[in-house]
Amino acid sequence: MRPSIRHLAVLVACLSAGVAVAAGAAGSPADGAKPGKRAAKSGPAQKEADAFLATLTGLLAPVSTSAALADWAAATDVTPEHVAQRTGADKGLAALIGATTVIDKTKALLKNEKQLDDLTVRQLRKLLLAAAENPGTIPEVVARRVELETKQSAILDGYTFCLQPKGASCARPITANDIDDVLKKSRDLNERQRYWTVSKEIGRPLKPGLIELIKLRNQVARELGYRSFFALKVADYGMTVDEMMKLLDDTLATTKPLYDGLHCWAKNQLASRYKRPVPKLIPAHWIGNRWAQSWPGIVEATSLDPLFKGSSPENIVKSAESFYLSLGFEKLPPTFWERSDLYPVPPGLARKKNSHASAWHIDHWRDVRSLMSVQANEQWFGTSHHELGHIYYFLSYSRPEVPYLLREGANRAFHEAIGELAKLASQQTPYLTKIGVIPEGKAPDPGGWLLQSALDSIVFLPWSAGTMSHFERDLYENELPPTEWQGKWWDYVGEWQGVIPPGGRDPELCDACTKTHINDDAAEYYDYALATLIKFQLHDHICTKILKQDVRACDYSGSKEVGAFLKGILSVGATRDWRTVIKDATGEPISPRALMAFYAPLLPDLAKRNEGKDCTR
Repeated sequence: MRPSIRHLAVLVACLSAGVAVAAGAAGSPADGAKPGKRAAKSGPAQKEADAFLATLTGLLAPVSTSAALADWAAATDVTPEHVAQRTGADKGLAALIGATTVIDKTKALLKNEKQLDDLTVRQLRKLLLAAAENPGTIPEVVARRVELETKQSAILDGYTFCLQPKGASCARPITANDIDDVLKKSRDLNERQRYWTVSKEIGRPLKPGLIELIKLRNQVARELGYRSFFALKVADYGMTVDEMMKLLDDTLATTKPLYDGLHCWAKNQLASRYKRPVPKLIPAHWIGNRWAQSWPGIVEATSLDPLFKGSSPENIVKSAESFYLSLGFEKLPPTFWERSDLYPVPPGLARKKNSHASAWHIDHWRDVRSLMSVQANEQWFGTSHHELGHIYYFLSYSRPEVPYLLREGANRAFHEAIGELAKLASQQTPYLTKIGVIPEGKAPDPGGWLLQSALDSIVFLPWSAGTMSHFERDLYENELPPTEWQGKWWDYVGEWQGVIPPGGRDPELCDACTKTHINDDAAEYYDYALATLIKFQLHDHICTKILKQDVRACDYSGSKEVGAFLKGILSVGATRDWRTVIKDATGEPISPRALMAFYAPLLPDLAKRNEGKDCTR
């Protein structure tokens, strides 16, 4: 039974009275939520902190699990009942983690930080960051934020893309997969523009809620002393906003020569494909992704889609599991297959579900699930490897030695990096040949393969480190007025990505709102930019130091040594500083060095391809 708000108030009161509460996470063993081994410190301050964390964790585990279950139900079956249940459960979780007793006690304990061991300090800091998003000193603001976030998610999850409106109804509904298929495959620019335009209509119902949410999010962050919600989210890295933006801008400056070469070559290729003059900036509907965050299908000879014909969505996910098994990871729990929602909703069923692929750690123990809409194609093959990367990360740090509050990635970017690392490994020609996707003797041209790979990874950086991160910085740090959102968004898309919309865009629309993360994972998109750097650093180490293979033709599968290396990173969760984790794993701090080394052959290649072309933009 889900705890009521009144019940939570009674439980939280136990904290201030020093009463231990026996409550464990559903489905986990009794010691699953206990802190790990302690260092030598065992004085009064350490004992007090241990008792506080044990009691709080006992309260938090079942409440967090209940909220996760409600969130899962609302994401996989969008109904008013599920949305209401999610709102209630999320309010309960917020009331507990942001309780004034929790905040005051955590702050008091941190005043004696030098008398506490490192694991304890890390837990208390994580707790205070979580509390800053839900401060009990302004409960009405927190409650309203939770309500609006649930409403935004319900709009996203339940939205029907409509290609042919008919009054208040829709004569021709389409799915997100339909839009993606047209943008990847169609040569009809009119059709492409229609589908691209329809993909932006979801921004209309999302904009009013986001306007209010930004104010509420900033209000909760400032309650505990952060200058904005963006600053609060960056603080989880132990960084300031200025430090984060400098890291992003330095990365963009380093990769710009390569991106400029890709942009010039791609716009010439696409102009030839669509029989149009070469533009300075690329029209968005020319590109095979709704946000131009990757540019698939431009090097047509590298497409693997024909090789997946005859396969099934089930085989796609099973092949991803087989990759991890070959590295020495355990089989996925039977409950993963029983409880996940992996495939598109069959035609004719009324159920609506979130179309964005995701991985879920329901109880911070063994209840792991994935939400996808897998089809038998190259995109979902890579996505399945990515999402299972999250799942195996969850399982690796779900052990008694890792305290409940530290069952996370080394940082948020590390979680994405592990998923993207698996996706990169799944795209390597030797691996695809070994598992029978690519027939013997039919390997794609290495130069073409590297070029298309860059049209994914390199192209992603101006989107993630540029457009998304700068726009969200402006939303929260600079409180950009809503009347300026649409103009600023397209200014950034043009500046960073070299892309323009097809025709004029109504300034009252919100094309930025169409990106799931701006609503559901606000002020965090730089995670993906940093994950790109970490991914290539880990890949470089695995290929050059462990396997002694070419980084551009590297097969991880079957290597228990690679598996042991990855487990060493995954199993520690957030118990160590992320800077230490990346330095110990690769011998260097976070940087774009490995990424640029991977794509080094492209610089002279692109210079030759672009010779005599006008590359200005």
